[in-house]
Amino acid sequence: MRKSACFTGHRSFTGNTENLDTRLYDILERAIIKKNAADFYTGGAVGWDELAAQTVLKLREVYPHIKLHLILPCSNEKQTAKWTKEQKTEFYRILTLADTVEYTSEHYYNGCMEVRNARLVELADFCFCFWDTTRQKSGTAQTVRMAQRNKIMIVNFFRTI
Repeated sequence: MRKSACFTGHRSFTGNTENLDTRLYDILERAIIKKNAADFYTGGAVGWDELAAQTVLKLREVYPHIKLHLILPCSNEKQTAKWTKEQKTEFYRILTLADTVEYTSEHYYNGCMEVRNARLVELADFCFCFWDTTRQKSGTAQTVRMAQRNKIMIVNFFRTI
C-alpha cells in the first residue's frame, strides 16, 4: 500500500543545519524503500518546504513512481507577494515540476495557512518537519500538534548546535 508524507518547517534555518539536505535525502529514500512512501505533500513556502520539494524532485529521478504534490494556501501571486525574485523563480520551477497542485483557497485570508496545514496532515501517514521546539506559537508547531493528534509518525530534522 502506498504511503504518503507531508512536510512542515520554518522558513529560515537555525540550529545545526550541517548536511541537512543529505540527511533529508537519506531519510526520504529509506521511507520510499522500507515504508513504500510514494506521495509527498508540501505547502510551497520558502525554507523547509522548498528544500523538501527540491529533495523529492531529486529522488524522483531515481524513483520515478514517487509524486510531489503542492498544497497551497492561496493564489501564487498572494503567496509569493513578499518573496525575492530568486525565491519566486524557484517556487515557479517547483510548481511546474509538481505532479499535482491543490489550492485550499483562491484568496489570502487570516487562517488560510492553518487550513493548508490541516490539509497536509489529513493526507499524510508521516510528517517530516524542521521544528525548533522552543517556537511553540509557530505554524510549524501548530502543524506538528495536528499530526500528533492524528497519530502520524513525526521525524524532526531540527538539531541544536
